[in-house]
Amino acid sequence: MDGIGESTTTPESRVVRNTLRGRNDASPRTTITNRRGVTMTTDEPVARGGTDTALSPLETVVGALCGCASVTFERAAREAGLEYSAIDFDAGYVLDRRGLLGEAPIHPYYQSVAVHATVHTTTSPEALAAVVTVTEERCPVRNLLVDAGVDLVMTWSIATAPLPA
Repeated sequence: MDGIGESTTTPESRVVRNTLRGRNDASPRTTITNRRGVTMTTDEPVARGGTDTALSPLETVVGALCGCASVTFERAAREAGLEYSAIDFDAGYVLDRRGLLGEAPIHPYYQSVAVHATVHTTTSPEALAAVVTVTEERCPVRNLLVDAGVDLVMTWSIATAPLPA
């Protein structure tokens, strides 16, 4: 791959080309490094041959959904003038491992993903709904999962209690 370690954006197109490097040590554990030198590791539970010292690759995708939704929400909220202090995410997924293991003719990724986001804000439900609509339209990871045919349900609510100090 050309340009490892580089990121380019052309002002005319706003297309970003980015690269990552990964190193696997002949186990379920892989360390990935981005162009800025930031690393993350994926692993599997001990029961699946890993060391259980990092999120699994599938957990990182759902984590990326939460992170991407929060980044996209922050931008949409800023554009709309909506103030908030935090978002709490509760997420889960269902995966039928028979597809991954080649034991059944089903797709080898999530059957469903559910995320609930609780936004700490004093805004109205209507204002939140408007920002959520923009967030869900623009969130790349959400749309990647939806386009892959994953049964994805994201719900949003306003926190009823203040954050602990």
